[in-house]
Parts: sequence; structure tokens; C-alpha cells
Amino acid sequence: MQDAETIERMRIAGGIAARAMAEAASRIAPGVTTDELDRVAHEYLCDHGAYPSTLGYRGFPKSLCSSVNEVICHGIPDSTVLRDGDIVNLDVTAYIGGVHGDTNATYLCGEVDDESRLLVERTRESLNRAIKAVKPGRRINIIGRVIESYAKRFGYGVVRDFTGHGINSSFHSGLIVPHYDSPHHTTEIKPGMTFTIEPMLTLGSYEYDMWDDGWTVVTKDRKRTAQFEHTLVVTDTGAEILTLP
Repeated sequence: MQDAETIERMRIAGGIAARAMAEAASRIAPGVTTDELDRVAHEYLCDHGAYPSTLGYRGFPKSLCSSVNEVICHGIPDSTVLRDGDIVNLDVTAYIGGVHGDTNATYLCGEVDDESRLLVERTRESLNRAIKAVKPGRRINIIGRVIESYAKRFGYGVVRDFTGHGINSSFHSGLIVPHYDSPHHTTEIKPGMTFTIEPMLTLGSYEYDMWDDGWTVVTKDRKRTAQFEHTLVVTDTGAEILTLP
């Protein structure tokens, strides 16, 4: 459980992360490299007194994750050029005041097909529904139950092996927040808990392959995938989003 002063610092970190992500996302367009998006977010974070939590984390080499099309998560920015019709997830975490704020969203690049656009919209909606389900006294697996039941309406896969997590002065505190209906995750939700919810939905299977870089995770069937994430604090009546711009 985090005290009010820690939560206020996390609110500051979360706001900086959200604004850095929005700044990078504003540059998304055909012909732009993912390295350029990384540069923009890095400069924004540093200019506002924050450190990019991913930079150097377990050897990760960049200041954000850029996951395009079939990349589920942890894509490494590089010379990849965005193309018209791509969908692009940006994941930004700011470290400032001794705490982290972690957020991500999936953006459309140019003219995107309806199937991909709907996947993005519905993944955002699955996060919104999960946040509304957070109430003190419920079990943490209510989150995955809500996400999976919604995703199943559309035949989407729900990624299982990459989850939401506890966050505070630690980037990942040990609490696991699955996005599928898991009978094993029964931690009680209590006021003052801080964690992320970050559903990853796919147009096909939730199975994945890992690239040789040890980070980049792609769908095994190479179908597209989308993700959205907020950092939350549990209140007496529900959840407050800490990663708002």
C-alpha cells in the first residue's frame, strides 16, 4: 500500500510519461522511423526532469518500446520506417521523485484498415472496462475476467504470458495482473495498491515467438495485436488513473 505522498509523486511521474508518449505519438506518420519516436520521448522526459525507466532496464537499449503491427510488446526502436496502414504501440515509463509512471497506447499510422482500427478501439475499451471493475474487496482476477469476456465477443486472442504488474518505487513490484480469467490470481484489491493494467489483444492466437534480441515479442501467426496501459491507484470506491496527461 502506498501513502498519499508517494501516490502524489506517482501522479507526477505518470503525467510526465503520458505527455512524453503523446509528444512522440504526434510524430507518427508514414516515413518516420521508430528511432525518431524514441528520440522525441527521450528528450521530453529529460527536459522535464525524468529518467526513461526502460533505458538500461535489464539491458533494454532505448527510452520507449515501439511495437508495430504483429509485435505484441517490447519492440526496440530502430531504423524501421513506419508505413501507411501500420498500427504502432508506444510504451513509456517515467522515473522521477523516486517512483515510476507507466503507460502505453496503440496509434494508427495513416489510413488503417477497418479490422485493425476496430482491434485498437476495442483494446482501449477493454482497458476502460477493466479499470471500472477495480473495487476494494474484489480479487485481482476480476480484471482479466472482464477483459477476456469482452475480447471473446470479437474472437480476439488475449495474451497470457505478459501481464500488468505492481509499480511504485520499483518498476515491477512483484504483483501480477493477468488479463485473462485466471483462477490462481486471487490477491484482494485494497485501497492504496498501485499497479498497471495493460491488455494485449490479438486478431488471432495469443501464442508468440521471441526474437533473438531477447525482447521483441511477436504473434506466432504474425497477425496484428494492440495494447493499452494505465498506472492506477486503488481508492476507497474504485481506481484513479495516475497516467493522465
